Amino acid sequence: MQPQIDVQKHQVYGYETLLRKSESEGWRVPTNFLALSIAEQAQLIEQAVHELGANLSHQFLAFNLNRAQFEQADTLDTLIKLKSRIEPVRLAIELTEAPTLAQMRHYSQVLHQHDMKLDLDDVGTGSNTYANIKDFLPYADKIKFAMQNLRMSGIPEKIPAQLDFWAKQAHQHHLTMILEGIEDEQDQALAAKYGVHIHQGYFYSKPVMPTELTASLTL
Repeated sequence: MQPQIDVQKHQVYGYETLLRKSESEGWRVPTNFLALSIAEQAQLIEQAVHELGANLSHQFLAFNLNRAQFEQADTLDTLIKLKSRIEPVRLAIELTEAPTLAQMRHYSQVLHQHDMKLDLDDVGTGSNTYANIKDFLPYADKIKFAMQNLRMSGIPEKIPAQLDFWAKQAHQHHLTMILEGIEDEQDQALAAKYGVHIHQGYFYSKPVMPTELTASLTL
């Protein structure tokens, strides 16, 4: 898990859950996110909630879904049941890949009926380009811009312009914006320049096991 920090309030806004596989070299990102069913992932999230205990009350807990997971028949029912079991924790679904507009509308309606949020992750990169998701913005609650994606692609010089663009989209559509990839005070200053107050990155905490979160966190 990795915390998301509200720098204006100097407090934890929420946590992103990150699926990792234990291998001989250590914890690694799985090559196939479908290797674990949605139900099994929901069990892991419920376990993490219990381990965090009082440190996770009314904060958001983000759960990533790619398009293949999004399209599985049991996904919505599993999320609804998970939400009821982890009250009063607030569940946010982060879409890492663009669905169809019809899917976006349906998920938005059902999740909102059950007091869950629907977020667009990695905006501006992968399949979540503006052309692909511009029609989804009215149905979303948050957008997340990951600076590390541009850094790993060798185009860090494009971060300020992209950040400016997506911050304006968030303002126009009344969306919360999360800036991921905050690594130092310069990144903090860049976020402040474009009015982004929800931060996530190594500057605050690396992804760690739930039981290690409090000790590793820097506010």
